[in-house]
Amino acid sequence: MRTSRQVVDYSLQKRAVLRDLHAGRVGTYDVCDASPYLKNAARFHGEPTEQRCPICRSENLTHVHYIYGDELRQSAGQARSLAELPVLAMTLREFQVFVVEVCLGCDWNHLVEQFLLGRDGLAEGGPEQGAADAATAATQGRRREAQR
Repeated sequence: MRTSRQVVDYSLQKRAVLRDLHAGRVGTYDVCDASPYLKNAARFHGEPTEQRCPICRSENLTHVHYIYGDELRQSAGQARSLAELPVLAMTLREFQVFVVEVCLGCDWNHLVEQFLLGRDGLAEGGPEQGAADAATAATQGRRREAQR
């Protein structure tokens, strides 16, 4: 997405979990523990992928996008489809997206990545400039308050 920033990729953590599973240090029931809420979110809001499940190898994984942010209020923590994210990114200043992969067959689930979206990423100088502009505006607001 055009405004995504501060992307955190959890693929190394996923590899470590799978390595521990294959070495016998972790059991299948420890990693295949998707909640019914996560499975329903995957069914109704998830995006199917072409990746096979690393555990059962019989189902394709589904990506679920959860959104969090101050401006979302009651909508925070909800699963949204990938098509809804650009619309939200143009209407909200900033919100965080967590992408979870889920296997509906064996209940494998793992956090894939997280990133920020929103209008703040569209500032001319990039996210750093947007943050600098916000800091300047906050400082000017405090000066006006102090002058009163």
